[in-house]
Amino acid sequence: MALDGITTAAIVTELKQKLVGGRIDKIHQPVADEIRFSVRGGGSNYKVLASANSGHPRMHITQHTRENPMTAPLFCMVLRKHIAGGKIVDIIQPNFERIIILKIEAANEMGDMTQKQLILEIMGKHSNLILTDENGKILDAIKRISHDKSSVREVLPNKTYTFPPAQNKENPLLLDKEIFLQKLSQQNGMKLQNCIYQNYTGISPVMASEICYRAGLDSSDTCQTLTQNQTENLFSSFLQTMSDVKNANFSPIIYYQKAGGTMLDFGVLPITQFGTAFAKHFDTISTLLEGFYTERDNAALIKQKSHDTRRLVQTNIERCVKKKEIQQKTLKDVSGKEMWKRKGELLTANIYAVPQNATTFKTIDFYDENMAEIEIALDPTKSPSENAQKYFQKYNKAKRTLAAMEIQQKQNDEELAYLESVLNALDTAKDDADLAEIRTELAESGFIRRQPLKKGQQKAKKAKPMQYISSDGFEILVGKSNLQNDELTLRIAEPTDIWLHTKEIPGSHVIIRTHGKDDVPIPTLEEAANIAAFYSKAKNSSMVPVDYTQRKNVKKPNGAKPGMVIYLTNKTIYITPDEQKIQALQSTLPQS
Repeated sequence: MALDGITTAAIVTELKQKLVGGRIDKIHQPVADEIRFSVRGGGSNYKVLASANSGHPRMHITQHTRENPMTAPLFCMVLRKHIAGGKIVDIIQPNFERIIILKIEAANEMGDMTQKQLILEIMGKHSNLILTDENGKILDAIKRISHDKSSVREVLPNKTYTFPPAQNKENPLLLDKEIFLQKLSQQNGMKLQNCIYQNYTGISPVMASEICYRAGLDSSDTCQTLTQNQTENLFSSFLQTMSDVKNANFSPIIYYQKAGGTMLDFGVLPITQFGTAFAKHFDTISTLLEGFYTERDNAALIKQKSHDTRRLVQTNIERCVKKKEIQQKTLKDVSGKEMWKRKGELLTANIYAVPQNATTFKTIDFYDENMAEIEIALDPTKSPSENAQKYFQKYNKAKRTLAAMEIQQKQNDEELAYLESVLNALDTAKDDADLAEIRTELAESGFIRRQPLKKGQQKAKKAKPMQYISSDGFEILVGKSNLQNDELTLRIAEPTDIWLHTKEIPGSHVIIRTHGKDDVPIPTLEEAANIAAFYSKAKNSSMVPVDYTQRKNVKKPNGAKPGMVIYLTNKTIYITPDEQKIQALQSTLPQS
């Protein structure tokens, strides 16, 4: 799923059509490696995303917004100074590289018009977003690269901008038959696919394989095995592919193994080698990239932001697990308490028959139905009475230990179950509001100190439950944290609503809003159970047990931790979580 030179060409074509002539406005930097800005012109207003994220670098028009920091980062301030209000005069892709350059005409401090360049380099972990002046001097970069990070190419303010080091590849837009044949003849033993993408700029392995497939060849065939006719077909296929790129005959598509199945790849040209795979078409390359990357970017960002909280929870889980092991060992150690009591009583009953200074004493065990003989170990330095008292003392100590251990074990098990539910909530978190609610919950439970709001800092927005609509039209609500689970179950849900939760497995509370209806259709129950199983610790398991009952049967014990409830008169449904079915439900939600 590489964003190669062909995809970059499609992006540039779209941006050029829509943005050239427009003026830049409202520049923001919501996260460290991403810029968002508006472009007004021709009666339209577009929002543009430019990301140098190491996992998903890209540039495209976006419909989504992100919360911005209270104080703009330095690179954002530099952009506002130099290109805010500037006019985009051209957008280019140099040498078919994975580089997008926005040429922007803007006034300098003296009011003179100058041309700046905003350059996005799409290079995996080395991706960068760079602003240069009219002389090619770097004004700033979203990732500054000093000499100690790269001895090949520094990216720092006041340095002259240079393109990334060339890889000595040919530009496929200038495809020359003589050079192509020469490349084939020089690649002794190399596969056709490798020969194409290793010798030509901007061609991904998938696209190289597609060029071979269109020529009727196997991409794993070696160059020297080609006949003259096969070579002609391969060149023609390559030439036609690049002709489609030159003529902007793009068709943005995401391919799946089957409808609702696993994603295979995406492309801006038809990938015929996927045969009968399900193809989802998009109107523009921007809408394709928006759908494909937004969820992945958000998940990565939330994971990064929740790292410290997750580590704290996992540390406490490990502490609870170790405590549980110690408790189990202690219980094993005191498991013989009844025998100690028996030996004390047997010694007391035979007090005058026990020899002085003896190390053992044998007697009939009248507690045993077979009246078997028992041997009792003795301390020769103690009297028979003292030996009996020693066994009684061991018994009484074990009895006290067991009573205390039962309480501690119950508390530890409850704490462990609670922490695992918090960990599951962190996996379910979708945005900053969810994370803020989880931290509030941990502060109220005493696991972290509550952080007072800084001066000027706004209180985090209250997170809302997830919402789905079943195939029968019933509203389904899903809690994303324990505090939200409590609110959803105890305050939002009506007594006759249906409550669902995975059986003895940490997970979200799920509510089916019945609005007083007595019967909930089986498909709706199965869909809600699927959601409950998916948003639980067992999301990757099969045949997950999900309990369901009317909300009025669910109670919260006094002093119970957030999200912890008890319930009676439930039924259980077994279901294997299916994310595709959940996404289908989500797509039926009314637009807000």
